[in-house]
Amino acid sequence: MSKIDAKILVLDDDQGVLYTANMILKQHFQTVITEKDPAKLDFLLNQHEYDVIVLDMNFSYGLTGGKEGIKLLKRVLEKDPKAHVLMNTAYGDIDIAVEAMKEGAVDFLVKPWQKEKLLATVQAIYELSKSRKEVEELKSSQKILMKDQQKEFSDIISVSPAMKPIFHTIEKVAQTDANVLILGENGTGKELIAREIHNQSKRANENFIKVDLGAISSSLFESELFGHVKGAFTDAREDRPGRFELATNGTLFLDEIGNLSLPLQAKLLTALQFKQISRVGSNKVIPLNIRLVCATNMPLYEMVKHNEFRQDLLYRINTVEIKLPPLRERKEDIAPLAKHFLTVYAKKYQKEKMRLNETTLNKLLGYSWPGNVRELQHAIERAVIMANSPLLAPEDFLLKDDSVDTNQPESLNIEVMEKMAIQNAVRKAGGNLTQAAKELGFGRSTLYRKMTKYGL
Repeated sequence: MSKIDAKILVLDDDQGVLYTANMILKQHFQTVITEKDPAKLDFLLNQHEYDVIVLDMNFSYGLTGGKEGIKLLKRVLEKDPKAHVLMNTAYGDIDIAVEAMKEGAVDFLVKPWQKEKLLATVQAIYELSKSRKEVEELKSSQKILMKDQQKEFSDIISVSPAMKPIFHTIEKVAQTDANVLILGENGTGKELIAREIHNQSKRANENFIKVDLGAISSSLFESELFGHVKGAFTDAREDRPGRFELATNGTLFLDEIGNLSLPLQAKLLTALQFKQISRVGSNKVIPLNIRLVCATNMPLYEMVKHNEFRQDLLYRINTVEIKLPPLRERKEDIAPLAKHFLTVYAKKYQKEKMRLNETTLNKLLGYSWPGNVRELQHAIERAVIMANSPLLAPEDFLLKDDSVDTNQPESLNIEVMEKMAIQNAVRKAGGNLTQAAKELGFGRSTLYRKMTKYGL
């Protein structure tokens, strides 16, 4: 018979009671801790989180009033208000029982108890504890999932020959659990590809959990990914599952993985290697069952050469690699994408009769779209909002000058000039950030930081 994975604490001054309780409960529960000295209660509570605590009412010789037990009960609940405590006494005084229940005890057991009575009571309290934890975790999960509420994503729109090999790869890899690394410039649609892999997989009915690693501070990394227990740190006011747990049986999408520092890369690698995590502040091991998809716009292979990204982590995440072409290399997709976004935003802003004329479409086709599909999407939305006519004209699209600007900027503000220099260098390098960094005389890491700063 397999034992229940639970921790039971029995605190009683009678060594015989401890021995009997341990003998009975150990047959059914994974961990049973017994202790005679009530002075060790705080230490025991700091060591573990218990599913059930069996607590004696009287410890000092000759006392039968139960005040010691009530005091210890209050101490337990101060440390953990969600603790499930079973009070245990040889004196069946109903007044003591009522007071204990008022103070927060779950049940009351009178000694001497029968073996079946002890076991049945502890099992019932364990089931109650388990149910309440599941409800709390469900509420916590729902809070996070509500924050991660997915935007309305359309199916991938493409007629470009450059995208056909990518679709073939998605079809092949989706049915496996192989880790996938998606590379590509900002705005190329890496998240859409990750979602498509999930949607075509056997995990499609489970959660797709996205984590923007570029937006998580190093101090919150473990809490966000692995979760935490109440009291693990100052603001940990409740137990909270991490993104790994939320993605159980589903897909975990780690976006901007190239932004992780080396220490955080090591923590992520450990979780992936051993396929298990522990919440911050807990010793309980949680096995992982996820499909991992990662994405970045950074040159990971160059970063490995310069010891900025761990080679072993790269090997771990790129069982299959997908490289998305920028929009300038799939110009066949500009027109269908533009028409799709026009339909979406014309409906959203109640301007359903809007359309593009041929001159306007030619302007869009002639632009290099350094911001890729995302830039096209935002350009269409702005044009729909600002246009005075149902027919979108070229002047409704305020696109950046596609040539490298060698003229003096209107502003001599240092940050304005630096931003313009970065834009020109990236344009000149055709989107190759390593080459652009050399052109500017920056290190790659410096260029990445500055692009993030200026929203490029």
